[in-house]
Amino acid sequence: MHASTPPRLADDGAPPTRQEARRAARVLFMATFGFTVFFAVWVMFAIVGIPVKKQFGLSEGDFAILVAIPILTGSLLRIPIGIFTDRVGGRLVFSALLVVTAIPTYLVSRASSFTQLLILAFFVGLAGTSFAVGIAWVSAWYPAKRQGFALGMFGAGNAGASVTKLLAPSLVTLVGVGGVVGGVVPGGWRLVPFVYTLLLLGTAALVWVVSPGPDHKPAHGRRLHDLARPLRVLRVWRFGLYYVVVFGAYVGLSLWLPHYYVDVYGMKLRDAGFLTALFIFPASLLRPLGGYLSDRVGARPVTYTAFIVMCGALAWLSFGMGIYQFTALLVVVGVMMGLGKASVYKYIADYFPKDVGAAGGVVGAVGGVGGFALPLLFAWAHHASGRPESAFLVVLVSAVFSLICLHVVVVKMLRDERRRTNTLQTREQSDAT
Repeated sequence: MHASTPPRLADDGAPPTRQEARRAARVLFMATFGFTVFFAVWVMFAIVGIPVKKQFGLSEGDFAILVAIPILTGSLLRIPIGIFTDRVGGRLVFSALLVVTAIPTYLVSRASSFTQLLILAFFVGLAGTSFAVGIAWVSAWYPAKRQGFALGMFGAGNAGASVTKLLAPSLVTLVGVGGVVGGVVPGGWRLVPFVYTLLLLGTAALVWVVSPGPDHKPAHGRRLHDLARPLRVLRVWRFGLYYVVVFGAYVGLSLWLPHYYVDVYGMKLRDAGFLTALFIFPASLLRPLGGYLSDRVGARPVTYTAFIVMCGALAWLSFGMGIYQFTALLVVVGVMMGLGKASVYKYIADYFPKDVGAAGGVVGAVGGVGGFALPLLFAWAHHASGRPESAFLVVLVSAVFSLICLHVVVVKMLRDERRRTNTLQTREQSDAT
């Protein structure tokens, strides 16, 4: 085995040494921090897009497309990026991705037309591929029995959406439109991508210096055909369907809620961002708890619970109500999404331990495409029904469908298990006679 491609931790069943555990902890910390930065960049148009909409006179459909395009890019590219990370190593890919994403992010601050913004939004979406890189990187450093918690902790970087919701509105008003230092530092909404560019570059340097090397490369030496095997397994795509509910809907609502609070409840942008963060925080920060519970009791019961409670809350949200009741129900949905996002990825670690990058890339891609499609569906449902609450009916339909799929599969598995048990007992009785 090459010295540059050390084995995964605890592959031989032995517990990791103290030094290995510390190195793994550094990987987890830097991956989580970096993913938080990436996620803040990925969803920045949810806030930036509101003053952009006013400046360029955009329609509701234009606004929905602008905020959704980065989600599409970051979702579709997760599959090849995840496979590439398993082969090359997470530290290298993660660091390079931070630098590359900084380029279109900076150019957003200099864009002069809606067309330019759409093109740049496509490339800013590279930030979303960081999820596939991170799960491959983290899982390569942790043994199977701790992967649920580790991946849940990494996934808590979804809280980067809260960074945007809380920080970006203040940045928009911090510097006048003319900027400072002769326009080198732009003002207004353009200050947000400028600050995020500096944050991306600083994080890249930090990741490269702090993260341990050499990289673990679980797919080193394997053929691309073998690495792509999870793409041919139906179970992976079913997990992706579940992820649409707990992650795609999370992204969609994170993008849509500031706009919803402003339009429906007449709130200021800063207050709308704060209330949206109340939904984002539990949906992000409870992923470690979801991973821990999935390690202890299994992914299936956690996923079941998340879907059932979400369906109840979403059914209620589909009707008009006061802002306090509305926000409280959103927090409930956020809690269940936080648990469910972790449990779905525990499924992946259980079924595809050597292909987390590929399988996780597929699941993340499907969930992310849901995050792209849902804001567009929200806009369509609102236009068709005239009711802004119809957005939650869209999410409810997807949650109910996923719950039915999960239940059908579980019932079939239990039936097959009983059938195998009965067959075995019959054979033992026959042998005894």
